[in-house]
Amino acid sequence: MDSDRAKKYPLARREVVKTLPNQRGDMLVVAGLGASAWDVTAAGDGPLNFPLWGAMGGAVPVGLGLALAQPSRRVLVITGDGEMLMGLGSLATVAIQQPSNLAIVVLDNERFGETGMQLTHTSGSVDLAEIAAAAGIPNSSTINDENGLLSAIPQIRRKGELVFFNIKVRAEKLPLVLPPKDGAYLKDRFRLALLGPAGYST
Repeated sequence: MDSDRAKKYPLARREVVKTLPNQRGDMLVVAGLGASAWDVTAAGDGPLNFPLWGAMGGAVPVGLGLALAQPSRRVLVITGDGEMLMGLGSLATVAIQQPSNLAIVVLDNERFGETGMQLTHTSGSVDLAEIAAAAGIPNSSTINDENGLLSAIPQIRRKGELVFFNIKVRAEKLPLVLPPKDGAYLKDRFRLALLGPAGYST
């Protein structure tokens, strides 16, 4: 991996992720397969986090389902460019539904991090924010620096607007910080925290 190319963006992914759910309140966080799940866990594991251990391309559909089922809660999807590329069609469904309580954040390091850091299409001409906007998500943009991130944070956290942010981050291999590996446990933990004992049944 070319070190100059890897470091061309100033933002570090784990530092970015630490800022997003800060002061989250009752925000629900869906973390995409792989590095995004490790980043969310490094920022602080908790029962209202739902990290995906599989289903590449599934983070946005899961987030959309939650946003529609829980319209009073802010839902934040944090995923990577490789995972988002696998599930581009989900952006069209999000645009049709227009859930105002959904925020989608893509950590775009232009790499498939879990398979050897091969370049993704976003290292070339593919612009995920433009794809989201073309699908019908009007508040879609790319963030390249800290000033852009700081302006985006209030939009990510507030409940009244559907947003899509593609955040360009450095390509770096980081120590794994793994969430629990038991999928049934993660599901049950999340459902109990979301619905409470009275609303939860197996």
